[in-house]
Amino acid sequence: MLRLGILGLGEGRSTISAALSSEKYELKTICDVNEELCRQRAKEFDFSNYTTSYQQMLDDKDIDVVAIYTPDHLHAQHIQQALSHGKHVICTKPFIDDLSRAKELLDLQAKSGKKVFVGQSSRFFEPAKRQRKDYEVGLIGELITIEAYYHADHRWFLKKGWSLLQSFKWLYGGLSHPTDFIRWYLPDIEEVMGYGMISSNGIKAGLRNHDTMHFIFKAADGRIARVSGAYTGPTQPADRDSGMSTLLRCTEGASQADYHELRYSITDKTGEEKIIRWGDEVMKHYFRFEGQSHHAGEYQNYLDYFADSIEQSFTAYPDMQEGIGTIALLQAMDSSLETGKPIKVQDILNSYGL
Repeated sequence: MLRLGILGLGEGRSTISAALSSEKYELKTICDVNEELCRQRAKEFDFSNYTTSYQQMLDDKDIDVVAIYTPDHLHAQHIQQALSHGKHVICTKPFIDDLSRAKELLDLQAKSGKKVFVGQSSRFFEPAKRQRKDYEVGLIGELITIEAYYHADHRWFLKKGWSLLQSFKWLYGGLSHPTDFIRWYLPDIEEVMGYGMISSNGIKAGLRNHDTMHFIFKAADGRIARVSGAYTGPTQPADRDSGMSTLLRCTEGASQADYHELRYSITDKTGEEKIIRWGDEVMKHYFRFEGQSHHAGEYQNYLDYFADSIEQSFTAYPDMQEGIGTIALLQAMDSSLETGKPIKVQDILNSYGL
């Protein structure tokens, strides 16, 4: 069993549940600068070994893996410290928010010999897993195009002061999920063009950045994809639509994975049409508390996958290189919104010597 330390107990709450339920990990320590939050998690999970000192957790030679769920601007620093102390690393998305640190981290990882995995949790949800499996075994042929979206009624965000700051962007906090699905199937995206706006609800609340966005991607081989997000208006009933969905259109069939609804549909190369809905037991695995606001099942799936990658010596994806590529793509998307022009992803990477 791998011994795990968890840093950041907000989102890290799901990973506490995941680790305690996994047969591949022993949860050793949880850590947060907020001692009251540490006490809350200790009581909630009946787990008393907590600290407010990251350094204390790093100095524990019994810990094999550090899982990082701190604010985005701290990720690079916390990853660097973990690698320097000989730990494998799991870091929540987005990987880092400052690509000027990317080369340093790549060099440090190579020197340390430790693995770094980006917790892009949506890939490890049941409909997405089934869609990927069916695609890889050739049930729908070769990919022609992919469409993905994440639409949510997050008007309640607008009541939180931090959502109105210049630093908060739904592009990174929300649209990064469907964007990652597109990179999963089309990793070599060359150029992006997008338009965005602030809705009337967002304007009324004082929002500073786009809450409604549509993008077109072009891959190096000429294939195209699209992604969209809208976050401050009502959504359709779940029976009619999904909050987050990925649609593959291929040469011999098509498939669609609907996220929260635990719903998957496929028309395979024989013409057979199938719709799958997972039941209560699977639902309980993924959503263990507070409705669907925490997704502990996804985290347990990727924790176990990462453990297998260490034991069996394979690369766990998204790895550091892919995480950096996703951030470069998101920055290109951001630049396209600001300039109104197509942006080449390599230009973003080149500006950081990557």
